[in-house]
Amino acid sequence: MDQQQMQGIQNQQGMQGQQQMGGQSQMMFQTPPAVITTKDQLYLTDMLSWNLLAMKKAFFFAQQCQDQEIKSAIEKAGKMHQQHYEKILSHLQTTEQQQSIPMQ
Repeated sequence: MDQQQMQGIQNQQGMQGQQQMGGQSQMMFQTPPAVITTKDQLYLTDMLSWNLLAMKKAFFFAQQCQDQEIKSAIEKAGKMHQQHYEKILSHLQTTEQQQSIPMQ
């Protein structure tokens, strides 16, 4: 296999990691990057806040609900937001631990 064929394969693999959204190309990471920008950090903080607030509201309103079917649906939504919150937090903690490991 020559160099041009190798580059073609690498380009195809790179394209598989991208997704078209609204005419813009966006890179999709399988794992979080080792370093994040300030803008990314602010966005992650917002995502954590949104999920935490949605989780709290869902559990609060589920407690107020009389209808078991509706209560169950609201609790399910609250659990989903809790899982999202914990997933984001675990990614951040994993990245933080990787950064704190000294290079030898």
